[in-house]
Amino acid sequence: MEDPAKTKLRIGDWCVDRSSGQVSRDGKTVRLEERSMRLLLCLAEHAGGVVSVEELLNQVWPEVTVTQDSVYQAVTTLRRVLGDDPKQPAYIATVPRLGYRMVARVSPWTDPQVDDPPRAEADPDRAVWYTRGAPFLVGAVVIVVLACLVLGKSARNDPRTPTAVAARPQKSIAVLPFLDLTEGMKEEEFADGMTEELIDRFSKVPGLQVPSATSSFYYKDKQVPIGEIAKALAVEYVVDGSVRKSGDRLRVAARLVRAENGYVVWTETYDRPFDDLLMVQDDIAGEVTKALKSSIEGAPQTELLPSHSRSRAL
Repeated sequence: MEDPAKTKLRIGDWCVDRSSGQVSRDGKTVRLEERSMRLLLCLAEHAGGVVSVEELLNQVWPEVTVTQDSVYQAVTTLRRVLGDDPKQPAYIATVPRLGYRMVARVSPWTDPQVDDPPRAEADPDRAVWYTRGAPFLVGAVVIVVLACLVLGKSARNDPRTPTAVAARPQKSIAVLPFLDLTEGMKEEEFADGMTEELIDRFSKVPGLQVPSATSSFYYKDKQVPIGEIAKALAVEYVVDGSVRKSGDRLRVAARLVRAENGYVVWTETYDRPFDDLLMVQDDIAGEVTKALKSSIEGAPQTELLPSHSRSRAL
């Protein structure tokens, strides 16, 4: 039987099984696609050091001709599986213009061994307490629990008892992953980057509470009503959008929805030349941030159209 220490790695909180292609943590097991596992192992092999995109292309796609976009998409997918936040990475950090670095601790996996608990010396007095006093203690605990249940039920049935409602911050907003609606869906990396850029911009607005990218990307490709997402993330507003491309032009659509009633507060479409993606992201994120900031402040007066369904595509 192969030694688990040679086939398993500990990367941060995850157990990585190279033989089965699976990663697991806290009872959750995910099977990685072959390229994603190669990418993870390549970064782990150079933990603490920077691995260039070119080197990743050579090691992860050795016999396939692909573009750098394949690396970006694979890193995004891997981060999503690991629950990593690109803005505050615990596993994979982006080193601008150089590549990526594994920042989590990497070591051989060793199964935790449970030692037998120490045996206490026999204590006659303690034995007497266990045999005589324990039943009385258990009975007392049962009585207290039953009393709490009865009192709690009475309080719930009493109309005079105020109901506690968990209020969501009035100025709170979540950015859902933007949809890639380009032909062949080849701009997922840009759409994800647009989402992360907006989250970063919104988080810098004083008084505006914004869930992390990890929380937002949890809902990517999931058909969940916007109202339920807003409730789960405890926000009053939700931003979603889409990315389209025609020739050398890029179109990004964005909208702001008030979760309480499903009304669209604001919507806008931005057309930009497809020549510098980072500048396009920065330009659009800046305009959206200014527009949404003013829309939120005047939301009750500017609500326009109801949005009763998921309606993620604009």
